Amino acid sequence: MRRSVVGVLSVVVGLAAGAVTACSSAEDITPHTEQRGPRGPVPPGLERYYGQALTWDNCAPYAKTDDDREPLSTKGVRCARLTVPLDYAKPDGDVVTLGVLRKPATDDAARIGSLIVNPGGPGVAGLSTAVRLSGVGTLNRRFDFVGFDPRGTGSSEPTVVCLTDRERDDERADDDELDTSPAGVTKAESDEKDYAAKCAQRTGKGATMLANVGTRDVARDLDVLRSALGDDKLTYLGYSYGTRIGSTYAEAFPGNVRAMVLDGAVDPTQDAVTELVAQATGFQSAFNDFVAWCVQRQDCSLGRDATRAQSTFQDLVRPLAKRPIEVSGGRRLSFSDATTGVTQALYSEQLWELLNTGLNELKQNRATTLMALADSYLERDKSGHYSTTQDAFVAVRCVDDTRITDRSVVLDAQRQYKEAAPFLDDGGAASDALDTCAFWPVPPTSTPHLPSVKGLPPVLVVSTTGDPATPYEAGVALAKALGGSLLTYEATQHTAFLQGDRCVDDAGTAYLTELRLPTAGTRCSA
Repeated sequence: MRRSVVGVLSVVVGLAAGAVTACSSAEDITPHTEQRGPRGPVPPGLERYYGQALTWDNCAPYAKTDDDREPLSTKGVRCARLTVPLDYAKPDGDVVTLGVLRKPATDDAARIGSLIVNPGGPGVAGLSTAVRLSGVGTLNRRFDFVGFDPRGTGSSEPTVVCLTDRERDDERADDDELDTSPAGVTKAESDEKDYAAKCAQRTGKGATMLANVGTRDVARDLDVLRSALGDDKLTYLGYSYGTRIGSTYAEAFPGNVRAMVLDGAVDPTQDAVTELVAQATGFQSAFNDFVAWCVQRQDCSLGRDATRAQSTFQDLVRPLAKRPIEVSGGRRLSFSDATTGVTQALYSEQLWELLNTGLNELKQNRATTLMALADSYLERDKSGHYSTTQDAFVAVRCVDDTRITDRSVVLDAQRQYKEAAPFLDDGGAASDALDTCAFWPVPPTSTPHLPSVKGLPPVLVVSTTGDPATPYEAGVALAKALGGSLLTYEATQHTAFLQGDRCVDDAGTAYLTELRLPTAGTRCSA
């Protein structure tokens, strides 16, 4: 099924694993309540939120996935709940709570303030990323590293929930969206309507929550968090979709910004179709780079002839549309799962070895590695439990983007996608089936546009030339839109800052600590 007309703008892949020290069960964690706000401008009617006290406690209950447990047991980290209005137009009405994590600065005398981190998504929880990044470089000496789970995600309450684990497995195994016959389109749209209805039924606070889960509201939550942490100005690091949160915040609160690093940019002016095609072009470029790397190897899964590699790849994966491969536990690798696994591996050169292994397995009618890559992308753990990321992703995109209900537009978008990324083409006709957002129970709250950021201090945009998910040109456009500085990284991967490249890391660190931007035109290379 096609949950959205554009693929996930994923969380940072391959984050450099910083040194973290897991705490023992004997560590004495005593809850501590402190009130540091209100700080900075307070919008009328929101005083109790901006000035709220936070109670910092053990982070273990905030871990919602297996991958969260170790970082959230790191020595010295504490978690709290931030209360924000469900609907900012009704601040005296229902509330939601956000999970927040803080790892304090190690040099209190040199402390600048909080560095709030968002890893991307939309729909991705952010607590673990802040812990992992705190162990990279020297920034944690001068900044508290703060992560938050945006409304509707992770440990925040309520979360967006649409499908059960079993329903998600069944959806992945069924390639019914490849049936472009009239009956197939009718079936696909019936499934999309059912999915939208389940989201409204199963999400706490129902359609009202879905109506207020978008980036517009996350940016407002970010300003409440800034104040409650005791910061007059926001210092922010956003990756991938986190750059959209950053640009939205910059437009709403330009005078409240101290510094922003926006890495792996989403172009704020692009509509869903333009973004879809740009992303497809980026993944095709990354696939071509993988091919160039692979054909130099004796064990290349796609042979030694680069001119034939794409057709060899298609010969491997296209049959899965009709004949999925059985894997352990009674599961099957579908065409959709195979291409999802490949896409996951194209986010970073560090995963190319796994991709080559997975494709070699596929030649032997085995699917262990590709299924594991797809599970990683879709956040399914070994017990078969999924995070709620995919559901929250859909919910945010359906209120962030202009709704597409014109079948001719959908059909044209699918055709453009196939042309832009032929390695992902299933070989069938394009479909004009409407996606979930066409049937979403609440209207959009945002539209793509050029942000107005008068009074915004200089920000730093990092863009990678071979970024498959958020193409380089989007970073160029975002830097121009925000009047910011552009740092170019020459590599094939998604995002770059605090991932091991000294040139990028030094430039970003100097900016965040000293507000010193790199020289115009600065380029770093892998």
